[in-house]
Amino acid sequence: MTALVPIPPLTGPAPATARGELAALVALASPLVVANLLQMAVYAVDVVFVARLGTVELAAATLGVYLYSVMMWALVGLVGAAAPVIAAELGRRRHAVREVRRSFRMSLWLAVLGALPFLVVLAQGETLLRLAGQDPVVAARTGAFLDILLFAMIPSIAAAAMRVTAAALGRPGWATAVTALALGVNLLGNWLLVFGHWGFPALGLEGSAIASVITSTAMLLAYVVILVTDRRIRRFRLFGNWWRTEWSRLLEIVRIGVPIALTMTFEGALFSSAGFLMGLFGVTEVGAHAIALQIAAVAFQIPFGIAQAATIRVGMAYGALDRAWMARAGWVALALGIGCMVVTAALLWLLPRLFISVYIDVDAPANARLVALTLQYLTIAAMFQLFDGGQAVAAGVLRGLQDTRVPMLIALFGYWVVGFGTALALGFWADWQGVGIWVGLAAGLFAVSLLLIWRWHRRDALGLTPDALADAKLLAISQAAAIDAR
Repeated sequence: MTALVPIPPLTGPAPATARGELAALVALASPLVVANLLQMAVYAVDVVFVARLGTVELAAATLGVYLYSVMMWALVGLVGAAAPVIAAELGRRRHAVREVRRSFRMSLWLAVLGALPFLVVLAQGETLLRLAGQDPVVAARTGAFLDILLFAMIPSIAAAAMRVTAAALGRPGWATAVTALALGVNLLGNWLLVFGHWGFPALGLEGSAIASVITSTAMLLAYVVILVTDRRIRRFRLFGNWWRTEWSRLLEIVRIGVPIALTMTFEGALFSSAGFLMGLFGVTEVGAHAIALQIAAVAFQIPFGIAQAATIRVGMAYGALDRAWMARAGWVALALGIGCMVVTAALLWLLPRLFISVYIDVDAPANARLVALTLQYLTIAAMFQLFDGGQAVAAGVLRGLQDTRVPMLIALFGYWVVGFGTALALGFWADWQGVGIWVGLAAGLFAVSLLLIWRWHRRDALGLTPDALADAKLLAISQAAAIDAR
């Protein structure tokens, strides 16, 4: 029997003011935002190196990474459900060591078990692309690329589970440090293996895939060392009894996590589908869409990091059965997320050519039409920054309440009925082309943001917040039963 280790609260008492909550949220969110931005740089490294190999290799890598990323982010959402569960356990505080360890252990099990079927799919990458009508040469190169890249899946998902656990335990700074390490490893790995420096073989596209596997493994090992040695985290002995099953906890994480995974898939698929629709208008439209979307994606990392922190803050309040703290944590997070996006929207509105110049020469005559289209799309992107920030943080605060199923349905309706429907109507029937597609994206984000914020506002009436007295009795009964069972 594992002894219970009493621990002090990781964050102290609930902040009594909005200012205090804001300070706690910023302290938690800032390292996560930086880590998200660094992760974008990690992805960019692969593109920079592979692009020099030629059009076929770049196309193969792009298609391969798309298939891999859709599956990986779904699994990240799945294991990320451990964050609100752990946060709630910390909010309750009693027996937190044992309960946190259970949640962490089952999130790691889920990382492995959930990845296995996806590995089988990725191993059939060439066949899937041939069935989708892709060029046979590109499909063959993509298959070779994925045959190596699939080995990065389990380390990446396991590292994601460790990252959210470290953040929930009050150590978000490690996410920044590990992602910075990943950036350095990926840069070095691509430099050595793609073009063959310092005596290493020039492996081209396969070298980039190997570099990704090495990078994901390095991240996993770094997090293992951190979780074992960090003074605050090691008290939880997270790897203790790693073989022991906790099926009820696994099912709880699956119950919360599957809707999160599907929500992320719905959103990602909408933006990917927009790229395919752009291809019907021309190559220049696709290029402009890609540049504008990349700029918007970088800006999105700010509210995404705030949303990750908000899940933990609201989750702790949820576990503590403190409705006032829940409300304060949620509204402060929404205000901060939307406020940050006001700033990014203003920057995109005022300085669009500056951001575009990072990717292409805006003064070159040959790029005139590309620049003009990108400016149009960025104007719309500036408008939907507020909606994007709102939906991201609103989803995060609702996850803190362990409310994920209805938000998933909202995402399905908002992105695919409102968003995709508007894109089709304006892009093709109204003949607005690329502008219509982007207005459709904005419409989808607006609908999801509005509905999620409404749901958060009505959380008490909808029964999303706990009844403190009833839940306290149930908690006491369940804990007593757990102790007797042990």
